[in-house]
Amino acid sequence: RGFLLALAARCTVPPDGVPVSLRCGLAAGRSYSGGGAYPSVSLTCPLPGVPKAVFAAAESRERFETRVTVLENGLRVASQNKFGQFCTVGILVNSGSRHEAKYLSGISHFLEKLAFSSTAQFGSKDEILLTLEKHGGICDCQASRDTIMYAVSADARGLDTVVNLLADVTLQPRLSDEEIEMTRMAIRFELEDLNMRPDPEPLLTEMIHAAAFRDNTVGLNRFCPVENTDKIDRAVLHSYLSSYYTPDRMVLAGVGIEHEQLVECARKYLLGVEPVWGSGRSRAVDRSVAQYTGGIVKVEKDMSDLTHIMIGLESCSFLEDDFIPFAVLNMMMGGGGSFSAGGPGKGMFTRLYLNVLNRHHWMYNATSYHHSYEDTGLLCIHASADPKQVREMVEIITREFILMAGAVGEVELERAKTQLKSMLMMNLESRPVIFEDVGRQVLATNTRKLPHELCALISQVKPTDIKRVVTKMLHKKPAVAALGDLTDLPSYEHIQAALSSKDGRLPRLYRLFR
Repeated sequence: RGFLLALAARCTVPPDGVPVSLRCGLAAGRSYSGGGAYPSVSLTCPLPGVPKAVFAAAESRERFETRVTVLENGLRVASQNKFGQFCTVGILVNSGSRHEAKYLSGISHFLEKLAFSSTAQFGSKDEILLTLEKHGGICDCQASRDTIMYAVSADARGLDTVVNLLADVTLQPRLSDEEIEMTRMAIRFELEDLNMRPDPEPLLTEMIHAAAFRDNTVGLNRFCPVENTDKIDRAVLHSYLSSYYTPDRMVLAGVGIEHEQLVECARKYLLGVEPVWGSGRSRAVDRSVAQYTGGIVKVEKDMSDLTHIMIGLESCSFLEDDFIPFAVLNMMMGGGGSFSAGGPGKGMFTRLYLNVLNRHHWMYNATSYHHSYEDTGLLCIHASADPKQVREMVEIITREFILMAGAVGEVELERAKTQLKSMLMMNLESRPVIFEDVGRQVLATNTRKLPHELCALISQVKPTDIKRVVTKMLHKKPAVAALGDLTDLPSYEHIQAALSSKDGRLPRLYRLFR
């Protein structure tokens, strides 16, 4: 009743003729919010007398498509326009641990740690960081199996400075003895941390690649072996750089800047530049194609009463048409940890949750991963449980591989496709992610598929596509990585036999007498 009296008083005009709303200020004068000012206007219609809202719109479709220009020296310049004051610019090099077959293993790891150190123009890493700080910038370098990426995010008005810095970091590094020694110490510490880290995923990823592609290309170690840390010096690095850091193996990519500006900066700082290791045609470039071998890699160690198993099979390259069905399959398998929180949007209805984690309380983890490269791929499932449950855990995972070739429900397929498209679009909200996507696609194919094209391809995936790619995959030998207490681990031959069976179960004699 008090509220109604107050409302009545607010709508009353006192004897002096001045409405209460004007005497009490603007907040008291919003009578139209209750319908008093526009009693007959529907909420779905614009209010009369109010200016029409003008929303931002793309001037043309081409303005927001990826543009690519190839310079005279073979360097590719790619850009993607994006609204905002900041930009992300970087150089991607077609180089990585897969190219180290003729060199000491670990060079890419060294180059990653040495990035953004002293150069011909900048006396130290601090000087580089201070230069970037003037434009609100940050820098990073990441080395993977097939790409080394130098990236800077900064105010778009500092584009000239950023490209100049990137060119100097990539082509004119000093690689002083002091910096190399500091890098050796950093790598030794990282290797120790890798072995003591409770999260086994980085180590298992290395092991499954080594098992799947034994001693070749993407199976080569991504981390520098301890015995090589003292062997890698400036001469070894220059030898490698002269072969792989050539303009035709590089892409200058940018997001959030005008294409013409980026091309102009590229011509200014990356055309006709003499690298510190000397010019000339690239020598001894490893063009080996990945050879899938299958096999097993085992490491016995204390993992806090857990044993981790990863089983993988060869999938396909990201250049093949089957890449999209494999991506949908990976999303359909899903999975996670037994303590993962979430609902339908968090993958709780994926197969590894419904068939594995929800049915076997002793399983700590069951997660599907898909690694794809320009000439091969690897679809694998990581599972962990108590060492006493290893045999049963292996049976469960092999059974899930066998069931992939079975019936695919329309609902689960549509959910997987929707979730994949959702994840794709959400990731591409981030400017650094767009940069990496632009750079990697242009480095591999000289062009870029836009998100709406990828979403259209995802929508076209049918149950028959899933069955086709799985049938082809199951004919390959498995790759197995095992970490922890491996007392009850089945032999590689038994795991291979289980994947060849109809139900994924281990051979009967093994189950009886193991």
